[in-house]
Amino acid sequence: MSMKESNNTGRIIDLRSDTVTLPTEEMRKAIYEAELGDDVLGEDPTVNRLETMAAEKMGKEEALLVPSGTFANQLALFAHCNRGDEVILPENCHIVQNEAGAPSVLASVQLRSFMPSGDHPVWEDIEPRIRVGDNIHHPKTGLIVLENPLSNGDVMPLKELKRIYNNAKEYGVPVHLDGARIFNAALYLEVDAKEIARFTDSTMFCLSKSLSAPIGSLLTGTVAFIKKARKLRKLMGGGMRQAGIIAAAGIVAVEQMTMRLAEDHANAKRLAGILSRYKELHVESDKVKTNMVFARMINHLAEKDFVEKLKTRGVLIYPPRSGWLRFVTHRGIEREDIDYIESVLPEVMEEISITGGRL
Repeated sequence: MSMKESNNTGRIIDLRSDTVTLPTEEMRKAIYEAELGDDVLGEDPTVNRLETMAAEKMGKEEALLVPSGTFANQLALFAHCNRGDEVILPENCHIVQNEAGAPSVLASVQLRSFMPSGDHPVWEDIEPRIRVGDNIHHPKTGLIVLENPLSNGDVMPLKELKRIYNNAKEYGVPVHLDGARIFNAALYLEVDAKEIARFTDSTMFCLSKSLSAPIGSLLTGTVAFIKKARKLRKLMGGGMRQAGIIAAAGIVAVEQMTMRLAEDHANAKRLAGILSRYKELHVESDKVKTNMVFARMINHLAEKDFVEKLKTRGVLIYPPRSGWLRFVTHRGIEREDIDYIESVLPEVMEEISITGGRL
């Protein structure tokens, strides 16, 4: 039996990530009609428009279009730091966990990671790790990196972001924010995204996560920072010439797709409530603040079976990481899809108890 045959919605329900979205018809039209030029020469009007828009959205002086969120983060490390500097950041953040060890390869920096003492990083986690003085044995602290939202879907409060930023200034250490889904965090905090970005020296956000664009991220900061980053982007192979075909979809994403994120948040909340009914699952319902739900099987031996049973019913999630299963809602996931998941979960749980890992 195929996945589509077993799924009464008639299609695959893909909850692996919000990167699986396809561009909207308006994005496709914008791509087709985009006015183009050579972006390396600063002559692509569509890219220039997107970069101006992104800088304004983040409350920064300038912005730079790059291919991906990883590219934007690594470019920020490269531009902020000197070779041999140390970067302070959470152990469970994207740069540490999902960027292929790039900091050591590209920026030649050392990572000094920490596990947050609570639900999110606080200044007390960071200050003891800042290198002070001129001890010849120590690297220089070149940068602090934060995320909002966090990789587990939680959201850092503005009060703590401000506190970390202001205290970092006292040490002369810049702060970069991985804001891949910053508009989701802004929705939860009920503020404009620029109110989050204001407590940073640089901020990046993705067009292809939550916002449905096919490709691209923006790095934002001061004029001097972006000037340096632009040259380093070229060094890293990021000069994309007629990049307006990317920027055109990004403009639609920024102008329109931020307005519908509440739908994704509502679907995630509802899904968390459904999953939490089952004693076999532990759901971090209190951390469902954006479009991500994390759960783990009480019996970890049943995790793989659970993923496979969902797949046979046309519901896709990634295999567990460190025991956690992730469900991501996005454009294309409707309330009816959550209803369908609710309807098949009883039989999924029953089959698991009979076959693979007994619960």
